[in-house]
Amino acid sequence: MDGIDVANGVVGALLGMVCAVLFQQPLQDAWYRLRKRSTTAIRIMRRQEESGPAWQTFSLGPLRTSALIVEGDGSSPVSADAITVQVLDEEVVLPRDMADWRDEIAEEAERLQAEGRTPLWNGPRYAVESFDISRSPLDEKPEIHLRLRPTDYYTFLAAQQLDRRLSDGTTPRSRYLNPDDPLAAPSFLQCSFAVNVAVVTADDMLVVSQRSNRVRMAPGVWNSSVNEGLSRHIDSSGRSAPDLHAVARRGMREELSLEPHEYSLDLLAFVLDIDKRHWSGHFYARLKDVSSAGLQERMSRGVADRWEHHTLDYVPFRPTTVVKYMVRTNRIHRWAPLAPSLFHLSLVHVYGRTLVERVEAQVLRRL
Repeated sequence: MDGIDVANGVVGALLGMVCAVLFQQPLQDAWYRLRKRSTTAIRIMRRQEESGPAWQTFSLGPLRTSALIVEGDGSSPVSADAITVQVLDEEVVLPRDMADWRDEIAEEAERLQAEGRTPLWNGPRYAVESFDISRSPLDEKPEIHLRLRPTDYYTFLAAQQLDRRLSDGTTPRSRYLNPDDPLAAPSFLQCSFAVNVAVVTADDMLVVSQRSNRVRMAPGVWNSSVNEGLSRHIDSSGRSAPDLHAVARRGMREELSLEPHEYSLDLLAFVLDIDKRHWSGHFYARLKDVSSAGLQERMSRGVADRWEHHTLDYVPFRPTTVVKYMVRTNRIHRWAPLAPSLFHLSLVHVYGRTLVERVEAQVLRRL
C-alpha cells in the first residue's frame, strides 16, 4: 500500500467518524419516531367503538371514591338564593321487613341505657325525597330544588344496612337501587343530608379532620374540616325549611369554635355518596385572620363537639401539597368517601381547573 492509499484510508476513517457523530443520533431519533407513529397508527386502527357511563364517581389515580358530583365544578359558587328547600309533611316510612331492623336499634338503645352505658340518641333528621336542577333563563346559573321528608336517626341506621338480607333473600341495595340510575332512590334509603366544609386558615393551611372512634358511622377515617348533618330540631325554626349556609355556619361554630364574621363561605357543589346514599353540600371557608396556630389555641379553650374529632392535620393549601397528601399510602384507603372531592373542588375554586388538573397529572405520574 503506497502513501496515497494510506492517506485515503485515514481520511475515510475520519469522515466516517464525523458522519457517525453528526448523524447517528438524528437517525436513531427519526427511527424511534417512525416506530412510535407506526405503533400508534396500528393501535388506532385496532380500536373499536366503546361506550361508558356519563355519571362516574370521583377518582384521582389510585384514589377511588363513591362520591358522585351531581352539580358544581368548584369554579363558580352556588348562591344561597338559588336554592329552594321544601319540607314535606309526611314522615319517611320503612318497608315492613326493614321496620324490624329499626325496632332492633331501638331495643339496643334501651338496653344500653338500662346498663348505664351511653345510649343511641334518636335525633330528628331529614331524608331526601328529590333533588332537581334547572337553569336560570338568562345566565344559565344552577337553580336547586331540594325536597325533604322528616325522619330520625334510628331510621337512618336501619337504612344503612343496604346489604343485609331481606325475607325474600334480596337486599335493600338490589331491590330498591339501580346502579345505572344512581340518582334514583326511595326517600327511606336517603336519610342523610349533611354539609362538608373545607376550611383554610389565614396562613394558608387546610384543616383535615380524623373522625373519632366514638362516632357510630365511619369511625377513624379522615374527613373534611367540618361535617354537620341537617337537624330538624336545630336547623328548622318553627315550620321553616333549613338553610344550608346556616347549617355550615353552625358546623363551623360547633366543631371549630369559629364565628361567621371570621370567614368567607362559598357553596361549591352538591355531591352524593352512591354507596351509602349520603347527600352533601360541599363548602369552602377561608378564615380572614385566624391562623392555624390561632385555631389550635382557640380550640384548646373548648369546643362544643370536641368528641367528633380524634386528630386535626394542617396541610399547606397548595395543589401539589394537597394532592400528594390525598394519595399518601397511609391516607389513600382511609378517606371518608366525600372528602377527596371536596378538597379537589376547593383547589379548583382557588387556583383554577387548568392548574389543578396539571398538578394532579404530574403527581400521579410520579407515583
